[in-house]
Amino acid sequence: MGLTHFVTHPQQALTDELLLRFKPNLMDPLPLYIVLLAGLPLVLPMLLRHTWTVVAASTAIYLLAPQLGWNLAAIADGVWYFNPVTWQLLFILGGAAAVHAGQARPVDTRPLKRQPLFVAAAAYVLLAGVITLSWRWPEVHDAWMPQVLSDLLYPISKTDLSPVRLLHFLALAYVTAKLLPGRAWTEGRLAQQVCRMGRHSLEVFCLGVVLAPLADMVNALAGDAFAMQIFTACAGAGLMAALALWLEFNKLLDQARQPLPQCARTA
Repeated sequence: MGLTHFVTHPQQALTDELLLRFKPNLMDPLPLYIVLLAGLPLVLPMLLRHTWTVVAASTAIYLLAPQLGWNLAAIADGVWYFNPVTWQLLFILGGAAAVHAGQARPVDTRPLKRQPLFVAAAAYVLLAGVITLSWRWPEVHDAWMPQVLSDLLYPISKTDLSPVRLLHFLALAYVTAKLLPGRAWTEGRLAQQVCRMGRHSLEVFCLGVVLAPLADMVNALAGDAFAMQIFTACAGAGLMAALALWLEFNKLLDQARQPLPQCARTA
């Protein structure tokens, strides 16, 4: 879990934790959220008034950061695993999408197969899936992957949110939005459970941090059998869903115990 620094130097580790320099394994997203949310009050007013200007500035920073080595420092002369200077673009694009969604726009009534943007996004998602699947068989991947494309594609940085990663997320989001228009699908039981987990994302995330190494241990003891991996994944998802359900139930109980306002009692 990367706790050696905490065990050997607890006081320094606490200081580093407060300064967001020390992050145990699997906890890297939390400091990223803290930094991005801390900057939200500064960015949001400009995003609402000058959306595309903010997106353009964010994109420029995103492109410059890997070239100039912009990142925040971590312990042992390291840097943040999720570079907030680059990942901020995804945050800004999400805000811009929310602003754009609230504006009236014409509806494209053409079939999906005749919408060039959808076709391109779907093709990109499928191609990315094929490439990712081919990583399981390196000899097959190396046999059909052109060297020129390989040189352009790799390495796919997660730290700096490689453009191919960003484009894959945007393409997947666009394809999903096109295939599932409207909000009716969010009323389904499975979608409601996912939303419930999102409402208690911090608690669910912390439980996932605990469950992940346990699942790795069980999988290793079972020889990383595919069936065991499926079982541990489903069991972990079920436990996190159960936690969210329990937290939601407790929240409803707390609301039921709250006394009614004076005006409601006298009405």
